[in-house]
Amino acid sequence: MPKLGAEPIRRAALVKAAIATIGQAGSLDVTVAQIARKAGMSSALAHHYFGSKDQIFLAAMRQILADYAGSVRARLAQVQAPAERLDAIITGSFAPDNFHDEVISAWLNFYAMAQVSPDAARLLRVYRRRLRSNLLSALRPLTGDRAEGIAATTGALIDGVYLRAALSDLPADPDRAAGSVRRYLDGILKK
Repeated sequence: MPKLGAEPIRRAALVKAAIATIGQAGSLDVTVAQIARKAGMSSALAHHYFGSKDQIFLAAMRQILADYAGSVRARLAQVQAPAERLDAIITGSFAPDNFHDEVISAWLNFYAMAQVSPDAARLLRVYRRRLRSNLLSALRPLTGDRAEGIAATTGALIDGVYLRAALSDLPADPDRAAGSVRRYLDGILKK
């Protein structure tokens, strides 16, 4: 007889193991057995809960996106002024829980997967819309008609910093990452 309440715990363990295993490999070239072993369970159980490696990875990305959204929301709840809101978005985007080597590697693989998987593409669209909406909310009072273009460039810059970090030999540095986006915005906002 299955243990009551074990499923959410096991699913969470598999998601965490997927992020770690993919992060260590640097690619999706891992097996369900490797992910399951990292989670301390059988590959049959992993297949039972998720069905495939792609589904495990999508669940991992949903968790990463939920953590990211929570980080940004928590920071936005503490500020009022548009410039503070903009900084909260940048700080949340590169918070240490969101910007570390394993999560960065997951993002790189997520971008690639979104090119071939409709489910991953949908998740990526949700993330991009949310980021755009948050940026526009902060930028419109500061930049007026220029907000749309600045938000698009800032979103691309955030994604680009993640991509560059994924392809770098250097360890992830949240402060340096956030600083690069802040420098761009400081230059734009002074115009």
